[in-house]
Amino acid sequence: MVRVLFVHPDLGIGGAERLVVDAALALQSKGHTVSFLTNHHDPNHCFDETKDGRLPVMTVGDWLPRDIFGKFYAVCAYIRMLYAAFYYSLFLSKKEPVDVVFCDLISLGIPIFRLARPNPKILFYCHYPDQLLSKPGNLLKQCYRMPLNYLEEVTTAQADGILVNSKFTSRVFKETFKRIATDPDVLYPSLNTRFFDETAIEESDQVVKLPNDAFVFLSINRYERKKNLALALHAFKALQDMVSSSEWHKVCLIMAGGYDDRVMENVEHYDELEELAEDMQIRAKVRLLRSPTDRQKLFLLHRAQALIYTPEFEHFGIVPLEGMYLSKPVIAANSGGPMETIIHEQTGFLCEPVPKEFAAAMAKLVRDDKHCERMGAMGRKRVQQRFSFEAFSTKLDNVVTDLIQRDGEKKFK
Repeated sequence: MVRVLFVHPDLGIGGAERLVVDAALALQSKGHTVSFLTNHHDPNHCFDETKDGRLPVMTVGDWLPRDIFGKFYAVCAYIRMLYAAFYYSLFLSKKEPVDVVFCDLISLGIPIFRLARPNPKILFYCHYPDQLLSKPGNLLKQCYRMPLNYLEEVTTAQADGILVNSKFTSRVFKETFKRIATDPDVLYPSLNTRFFDETAIEESDQVVKLPNDAFVFLSINRYERKKNLALALHAFKALQDMVSSSEWHKVCLIMAGGYDDRVMENVEHYDELEELAEDMQIRAKVRLLRSPTDRQKLFLLHRAQALIYTPEFEHFGIVPLEGMYLSKPVIAANSGGPMETIIHEQTGFLCEPVPKEFAAAMAKLVRDDKHCERMGAMGRKRVQQRFSFEAFSTKLDNVVTDLIQRDGEKKFK
């Protein structure tokens, strides 16, 4: 049995959060002891497993600021994580020792966790290099980011093991961190399919009521501009010119995603999308939902006929797997992680991220229900064969058990 501490900045609702929760459940299923340390955990905005007792969670440092006058988000996030790392290493490690610390998103705490006694192994999961997620800026911002980028590379290299979520991210990792000699291992995110298989949808989970004959396109993503959600609206509008009036009458678009009123971008972008739908005169056929619960999201996935996934160069993307597992064809941008999960014209469509291409794929599905069903069935089979929770659990179990037996290796070139 291995004792594993998962360290994550904000246990909210999102792809990174889903990954670490599933990783904890996977190791738990293999007989290991798991717990969480985080800077923020809101019981009203989190995954059920982190609030119903299945996964113990300790929150520290939430009193520290998230930003300074609307700026310096990265520095504040790093300071909050450093606080958590020092808190564990200096005050908790002797009372609650662990064998492995699994951290992601922020690597700055890695050397601090090494101060803990007994000394744990550090496993770092890189969803994507943080420095590449920062928006380009002026010379002042470049100077601000320079030491943060350097620290990200130096501290990431101090991990005993490094995982990434896709071959795409592995290539980006090696191109970005040229001084790190360690080749990251690919651990594809998976689904906790047990939840999908065993959860019975109730009437209270039906977050929207639609006609029985409605053809539903579903988009699930956080309300962030980088997710390119406006593409779904533009494609839906373009679809109007590609289908008959009777087919157009049946179709609708549901957009559901993570929304936190503490995050200004979420608030602003939600309003932007509502206004865009109004301007395009499709607001009556579009539903915008904020932070649906797991059960509500499951209802939406069952109710939809197809999934639209708009981000470009997404590092992996768990939503396409969720859609395919529930037998829904997925229309996604032809870049990043979806190229490793979706088979073009078999389990969905990989399109250039322009409205006409997305709309053309949508039209094919609207016109041919049987084709839509065949694609969905092939998608479910692909998830079962390549991205099963058991395969994910077994690989992570092997990584963790091998890690605690491994001696130090060369980290820098």
